Amino acid sequence: MTKDPILQVLEACDERRNARREFMRYAGGAAVATAGASLLGACSDSGGGAINGGTPTPTPTPTPTPTSAISDADVLNFALNLEYLEAQFYSFAALGTGLPNSSLSGTGNQGAVTGGRQVTFTDPLVARYAREIAADEIAHVNFLRRNLGSAAVAQPAIDIGVTATSAFSNAARAAGLIGAGAAFDVYANDENFLLGAYIFEDVGVTAYKGAVGFISNKTFLEAAAGIHAAEAYHAGLVRTVLYRKGVATPALLDAADAISNARDSLDGSSDLDQGIRPTGSGTTIASNIVPADGSAIAFSRTPGQVLNIVYLNRTAQTAGGFFPNGVNGTIRQSAASGT
Repeated sequence: MTKDPILQVLEACDERRNARREFMRYAGGAAVATAGASLLGACSDSGGGAINGGTPTPTPTPTPTPTSAISDADVLNFALNLEYLEAQFYSFAALGTGLPNSSLSGTGNQGAVTGGRQVTFTDPLVARYAREIAADEIAHVNFLRRNLGSAAVAQPAIDIGVTATSAFSNAARAAGLIGAGAAFDVYANDENFLLGAYIFEDVGVTAYKGAVGFISNKTFLEAAAGIHAAEAYHAGLVRTVLYRKGVATPALLDAADAISNARDSLDGSSDLDQGIRPTGSGTTIASNIVPADGSAIAFSRTPGQVLNIVYLNRTAQTAGGFFPNGVNGTIRQSAASGT
């Protein structure tokens, strides 16, 4: 009988946590400090990386597997799928409406958006940040569509709802933020919105960095690098605001670190992801706004690893999670567990 993918993630969190603790016990290192707030469930250790373990060690970057079957247009279309997801989420959250139908057509099956509504922000700065990021993500969709022309893929079906079975709820459940049968409403307040944004932004940064190994055309490469920089600004902003709010509400830091652990358990055996608060004794760094290796270089994810996260599944799949029918285009299968 096939095991529930959410249970797979929770079990992976436990396995990784136990492995880290066993290593630290064997090496005589300091125990990892955790906050133990009420929001956390199975995943209670921060993601790995240079500062979280105490000793700066460069994080290995996944090496893309070259293949002549993947073209520059394939890579940009893969990115376009992710931009559809981000643009719809931010557009609904900040503006109360989704993208116009004129920005959704293309090759492949055009799908609808499930869920999405405007957030009643209480912090005016978060509201302004949300509107700015929404404008940027919409611009990314239009830019990629314009440059891909007739080769642009259509928007696939997207789930950004808030029911107990929605992708956001399943992601929150995998992180231990909610229990069985509960729902996670990312539009309920500023903090939930920021956690939802945190799921996407870090993944977008690593996706674009990983994509550069597949792009040969210098014009396309420059465009991808430019979008990567914009996504990095967004991710840094979201991480900064979450950390600032988390100083007064430590449970918010715990929630962000739990999401990091869940992403890490989804994308394979490599310990890549990092939360916004470093752990480990002896560190003098009070925050972890930039998730990077010992040389302060941001890490990459392969397309398969990215799809593991957005599909919310650790096995090789072609659909699931935020894309219930899968993404459109050539690159659409997630990586097998452990790769």
